[in-house]
Amino acid sequence: MEFTPQAILFDQPGPPADVLRLSDHRPTAPRPGQVSVRMTASPINPSDEMFIRGTYGTRPVLPQVPGFEGTGYVVSSGGGFRGRLFTGKRVAVLNAGGGNWAHETVVPASQVIPLSKQLSDEQAATFFVNPATAYVLTQHVLKISRGDWLVQTAAASCLGKMIIRLGQRLGFRTLNIVRSERHTDTLRKLGGDAVVVFDGDKTAPSELTTAIAAEVGGDGVRHAIDPVGGPTGSALIGSLAPGGRLITFGTLSDQPLQFSGRELMTRQASIEGFWLGHFMASRSLPFKLKLIRQITRLVLDGTLATNIARTVSLAEVPTAFAEPVAGRTLIRMT
Repeated sequence: MEFTPQAILFDQPGPPADVLRLSDHRPTAPRPGQVSVRMTASPINPSDEMFIRGTYGTRPVLPQVPGFEGTGYVVSSGGGFRGRLFTGKRVAVLNAGGGNWAHETVVPASQVIPLSKQLSDEQAATFFVNPATAYVLTQHVLKISRGDWLVQTAAASCLGKMIIRLGQRLGFRTLNIVRSERHTDTLRKLGGDAVVVFDGDKTAPSELTTAIAAEVGGDGVRHAIDPVGGPTGSALIGSLAPGGRLITFGTLSDQPLQFSGRELMTRQASIEGFWLGHFMASRSLPFKLKLIRQITRLVLDGTLATNIARTVSLAEVPTAFAEPVAGRTLIRMT
C-alpha cells in the first residue's frame, strides 16, 4: 500500500485547538536550490503558536503548515551543490516560512544543516530556535566578555534557563527578570547571579531601574535582551548604561515598546532587533558548520539541552494545545 504523506494545516488564524487539522499533504518536487526532507521530529514552540494565531512577525500563507524548526533526512534535491552534498544526511531544518509539521517538507538547501550523529532526535529537532538563539545573541551579536553582566527578561522560559547555564559555562553574569516570586529559587539554584521580580503591568518602571542598579551599579547595564516587549521591555530601556545595547527578539506581551528618544540620546544607547532566520541566511556555509559544532558540544554537555516534557504523534497535535506542559512538546512523525 502506497504511503500517503500527511501534515498539520490551518485555513485561518486562530486558537490552535480550533483551527488545526490533519490532512493528506504531498509537497511539490524540489526546484533547483531546494531539497525535500522526510521529517522525523519537530517541536511546538511559542513562536509556532503565535504564527497559528496570526500574531507572529511572519504571516501565514493559507492554507498553511506550521513548524519553524525540526529534523529529518534529505531524500531528494532539485539540484545544486548543497542539495547534492546533503542528500541522505540527517539535518536540522530551520524553515523560515513554516512547514515542518509534516511527513515531508521542501525548503531551500540553505535552510538545512547536517547534524552530529551523537545528537538524539529530540535534541536535533530543537537545535535552532533556543540553543542557537542563546549562543548567537550572547557570543556573536552582543559579544559578551567574561565577567560582564547580561540582563534578560522572561528568564524562567526554556531559553532564559539556557542563557543562565551558558553564562555559568562561559563566565558572564546574568541578572534575570521574572514576573513571579515562585521562579526565584529555581533560577538561583540553576546559577543565575541575580533574580529580580518585576511585572511591567503592575509595577512602575523606576522600580526596575532601582533594582538593577542595586545589582550591577549605578551606571546601568551594557547588555540586555528582551523577548517580551510592552511595559516590561520598555522599563528595561531606562537601565541601559552609556553605550548600552538592548536586543529585542520577541513580542510575548503583544504590546509595543514605548520610550522617549531622549533615553537613548543622552546615553548613546541603542535598541536593536534580532531574527535568527535572517542572521543565519546572511552567513556563509563554513560559518554555519562551525556554529553547529560549537552548539553541538554545548547541547551534549547539557548547557544548551532542551527539556522535552511530552511527545505526541502528528495526529495528536490539535489536542496537544489543550493540555500545556512545563517544557517542550515534541511531535514525532514516525
